[in-house]
Amino acid sequence: MKKKILSAVLCVSMAAALLAGCGSSSSTSADTTEETTEEETEEAAEEETEAVEEASEESAEAAEVTTVTEGVLTMGTNAAFPPYEYYDEDEIVGIDAEIAEALAEKLGLTLEIVDMDFSSIITSVQSGKIDVGIAGMTVTEDRLENVNFTDSYATGVQVIIVPEGSEITSVDDLSNEDLLIGVQEGTTGHIYCSDDYGEDRVIAYTNGATAVQALLQGKVDCVVIDQQPAISFVEANEGLAILDTEYVIEEYAIAVSKDNEALLDALNAALAELTADGTVQSILDTYITAE
Repeated sequence: MKKKILSAVLCVSMAAALLAGCGSSSSTSADTTEETTEEETEEAAEEETEAVEEASEESAEAAEVTTVTEGVLTMGTNAAFPPYEYYDEDEIVGIDAEIAEALAEKLGLTLEIVDMDFSSIITSVQSGKIDVGIAGMTVTEDRLENVNFTDSYATGVQVIIVPEGSEITSVDDLSNEDLLIGVQEGTTGHIYCSDDYGEDRVIAYTNGATAVQALLQGKVDCVVIDQQPAISFVEANEGLAILDTEYVIEEYAIAVSKDNEALLDALNAALAELTADGTVQSILDTYITAE
């Protein structure tokens, strides 16, 4: 009889132990689930906070960018420089116009293009009449004294246009003191030729087309100008040729006021994105056919 009682007691004890064990396991699982949920909630909250902070920083950066006219990116150019900028009926089109449009869109601005003499662009940026100068413009030390420049977006080459059959066959021939050289006023071609051959031998015209007309009329012996406009001018006018030798290789960039560092930074960031995603190269390829 005692053995049966003892067995019963042992069974009860074992059952209690099993129940206690089950209760402990259930409690631990619930605690773990609760801790996991809290961690996930905290992580989600942190991610949301970071996203809000990033958005705030971007908004603050955007707010710092100011333009001459609110909501508008005003671009100064000289629209006689195909394929970079030229008129298609009443509209200014070309490489620079399309890149400027893409940049303005990136910055949430509307593009406005102002046509002016090339030599007036830097002073107009400097005085705050326009936001940017985009006109196949090369970075030079003299220009850097007055404005800032963005990163480069294209490479330019200065070439020499001559009449077919000309005695000028290379850059070295320009050293002939009897020759007159036509250039576009204020361009690097104007600067380089004046430095290399003297101002008295260099005739500056308000735009490239006028310089080429002077060449056709025999008023100058050659024209020094950027390669792509040179190609367009030669294709449009019979009896002209471009020398195979290059005069100068240079980089094009966008002129920005020294008083608007925020706009400069924003343009560089947008330009980097447009370069990385292939937009800039696509625009260049549209107008410039690889040889």
